[in-house]
Amino acid sequence: MSPRADRIHAALNQRFAPLRLEVVDDSHRHAGHAGAAPGGETHYSVLLVSEAFTGMNRVARSRAVHEALATEFAGGLHALALTLRAPAEAG
Repeated sequence: MSPRADRIHAALNQRFAPLRLEVVDDSHRHAGHAGAAPGGETHYSVLLVSEAFTGMNRVARSRAVHEALATEFAGGLHALALTLRAPAEAG
């Protein structure tokens, strides 16, 4: 994993105690697009399954993840593709 992916993983692990967490750097697929940097580490896909999402709607889940990663967004993270589930929804 890249240094930013490691930090994202650590921050989400600490905040949500996930049952499942996958962080994938998709920056190479966004080269030349808005927010893409030559060195990458700007666009990520995240799959996160956590009890913390039980009873939360999709928008609240997304806001909670964005809040947990505020430092990364301030430091150049541009976009996240989020799949956020409570355990009962994970199948």
